[in-house]
Amino acid sequence: MITLETLMREYAERTPESAALYGKACRALPGGVSANIKFFDPYPLFMDKGEGAWLTDVDGNRYVDYLLSYGPLALGHGHPAVKAAIMEQFDRHGSLLYGTPHALETEYAEKIKEHFPSIELLRYTNSGTEATLLSLRTAYACTGKYKIGKFEGHYHGGYNQVLLSVNPPLARAGAVTRPIPVPESAGLEPYQLVNTVVLPFNDLEDCTAILREHKDDMAAVIMEPLLAGYIEATPEFMHGLRTVTEELGILLLFDEVKTGFRAGLGGAQGLYGVRPDLTALGKVIGAGMPMGVVGGKKELMMKSAPVRGSDVFDMSAEKRSSAGDVLFHSGTYNGDPLILRAGLTSIKILEKEFEGIRARTESLKKGLKDLFAARGIAVNLPGVGTVFNIVLTDKPRIESYRDMQEADLTLRKKIDFALFREGIYNKPTNRYSLSTAHDESVIDFTLEAYKKVLARFQHFQN
Repeated sequence: MITLETLMREYAERTPESAALYGKACRALPGGVSANIKFFDPYPLFMDKGEGAWLTDVDGNRYVDYLLSYGPLALGHGHPAVKAAIMEQFDRHGSLLYGTPHALETEYAEKIKEHFPSIELLRYTNSGTEATLLSLRTAYACTGKYKIGKFEGHYHGGYNQVLLSVNPPLARAGAVTRPIPVPESAGLEPYQLVNTVVLPFNDLEDCTAILREHKDDMAAVIMEPLLAGYIEATPEFMHGLRTVTEELGILLLFDEVKTGFRAGLGGAQGLYGVRPDLTALGKVIGAGMPMGVVGGKKELMMKSAPVRGSDVFDMSAEKRSSAGDVLFHSGTYNGDPLILRAGLTSIKILEKEFEGIRARTESLKKGLKDLFAARGIAVNLPGVGTVFNIVLTDKPRIESYRDMQEADLTLRKKIDFALFREGIYNKPTNRYSLSTAHDESVIDFTLEAYKKVLARFQHFQN
């Protein structure tokens, strides 16, 4: 059997400049990276150029990119229409940033509302993480309650309220029907272990029982309607959850950062026909630049509407003592015109080309399934729209984080490292995202690369 050590040695032989740059980075950045998710053993690749569906690393190796910066690059790298829109913003308007309202804020908002009917009003943020954080503060402000429910295996950003039980060791995670909060970081307050209640995904009966126990203190349930962007909830679970949260007076928050304009143009909520109270968006909506959105019911979003004296920076005598009744939300870069112009351009292109990406995604999934079957390797390819993952398991359906833990993650990691040599890039074991630039020639190249890698593994097995 080919070993991971052998594959990593080959990786090191092909990427000496990445290794050197990583060593240099470690002298300036903790762990050599600017975000923990960018790291993998023995060191991450350092990229030099992106074009269309392709990345080139600092050693000159070219790869088809299926990471796509964890999803936002739905048009691939350097789409000419996005570049033109950015330059037009400079040429016609002359500034990156106004610090004032501008017409594009409304134009963009109307486009989002067109695809997400549950969004009656919205606010801009600078990331998906900020969007989920604002959605929770909105829920606290509107309900006067401060516990939240989050599902095991779901990720909503790197802050304390939700950095629990994202990827917990099963030995510490508790019963499948009653997950135990497991911290995913140092620095979390003990408060969060009590006030963030972990729920079982795709288990309506046990989830409902937990929600009933906490209904008097729980402001909201926040969830990825597709766990990790690709594991589907059952329709019965989604509709049942909507019913029980309404019954108990608990707000339902959809984190569609991964699924907005990926699962469908209207996100996962459009596929399920379920309207959450609040929605968080990010990634694709900024065309590769930092941006997020929180939107939802008018009566909830109006909690942040400014009134006289509600500005925390208002030093006048007119500042009211009731300013704390208004949900303060601000940010210098919220609604940045350059990002909105690029994002609006991207969405308009996706309106025309999304179905083509979806079709090519299904074509790739079918080709991969056939290749794995021909080699006698059990595989499941969960995913909706333009995102999926490769799960080496004989389970006919993946329904939860714990189902993923039963897959052969070691073999998947080996395959991913072997694919580097064949020109396919993804962070090992990560989900696959496709773009408009992933045309039929790219799909064919990918399938040929997989054919070579799986044949190589078969040779070693024999």
